[in-house]
Amino acid sequence: MEGDEEEDYMSDLFIQQDVRPGLPMVRRVKEAIQKEEKQKEANEKNRQKSIKEEEKERRDLVLKSALGNENKGFALLQKMGYKSGQALGKSGEGIVEPIPLNIKTGRSGLGHEELKKRKAEEKLENYRQKLHMKKQANEQAADQFRTRFKTKQEERKMEGDLRKSQRACQQLDMQKDIDVPKEPWFWIELEEEDKKDEEDKEDDCTSSDISVSEKLHILTAYLREEHFYCIWCGTTYEDSEDLSSNCPGNSAADHD
Repeated sequence: MEGDEEEDYMSDLFIQQDVRPGLPMVRRVKEAIQKEEKQKEANEKNRQKSIKEEEKERRDLVLKSALGNENKGFALLQKMGYKSGQALGKSGEGIVEPIPLNIKTGRSGLGHEELKKRKAEEKLENYRQKLHMKKQANEQAADQFRTRFKTKQEERKMEGDLRKSQRACQQLDMQKDIDVPKEPWFWIELEEEDKKDEEDKEDDCTSSDISVSEKLHILTAYLREEHFYCIWCGTTYEDSEDLSSNCPGNSAADHD
């Protein structure tokens, strides 16, 4: 029979069918999702509301509705000439809308919200104080770094001036046929030898006990008195009178 015959795969009916792979599965998933959403809507409609929800709905409905003549207070106001939407007071300077109700729905005690607010403000204030202290600590650390850097620069400059003074002292002493300096550290070479001897002997009083600034002060004074030489001017004067009158300054600070 014709009904029992297989359908020709080249026919228009066969070609119009959507035979993409996976399409039946996608269709079944969409149908399942739609069925689940409908079931949720039905459950929401049939769900019995709690007492709190019903109270909230009734309260909101009453608060949204305006007072009518059945309200005794509103009726007394109308007898005194009050009209709906009019401000209160003899001259109409009062409020128009009633004072809103602040309904407490939670189970916390009185003053709990104020306590939470106060704690939040204290937490914020503590946070600000920590930030301020951190900022002060950073500024203090920066100041200390600048101070240390400046001190190191000054120490390096003093060490350079001392080396310069030692070389000048050694040269000027030799010009006067002085074979031994007044102090071992007056000359660079003897100072290095003296340091080696001090390491071996470990004497209590050594030249290392004198700071660089003290050495510089003593050595420059020796050069001025003995050789009439100013290390900062780089000039050897004829005598003390020439040094005192022609030298731009009589101290290291004046030459800096």
